[in-house]
Amino acid sequence: MTQDATFEDGAARPLRLVAMDEDDLQVLSALCQDAVFPASEMQWQRGRARFGILLNRFRWEDVPFAQRGGRTPERVQSVLAVENVERVASQGVPRGDADTILSVLSVTFEPGEAGGAVILTLAGDGAIRLQVSELEVALRDVTRPYAAVSGKVPDHPA
Repeated sequence: MTQDATFEDGAARPLRLVAMDEDDLQVLSALCQDAVFPASEMQWQRGRARFGILLNRFRWEDVPFAQRGGRTPERVQSVLAVENVERVASQGVPRGDADTILSVLSVTFEPGEAGGAVILTLAGDGAIRLQVSELEVALRDVTRPYAAVSGKVPDHPA
């Protein structure tokens, strides 16, 4: 027997999502759009074939509720982890610089002969290319949400 969803099922909980194909990755990309992080918060664990970033993610999933409730939009710290990483390349990304703040525009996948590449496109023409043997990307919230410092929803004028 199935049950209808209840109001309590919609309560805010930390996100824990995994993308195993390109359709899944589109969802993670939308949730990561406008996430910001210091360049020092990236790490490639070569021996574990894992690349991770500690992001300050804008909570796009909460915007309709915040607007209806008159609350300030929120951010939350999240870990974006890419598994099966064989190589890392970047453009316009100063590694390890805690003073440089980067902003995620999108996370995409380019299939290749042996796996493919996860591409993190950053604002200001920066990019990170992660060569992977197979696609596996996880997004996990690791703190409680907090009020976005700007108090506004990010805007992308055409």
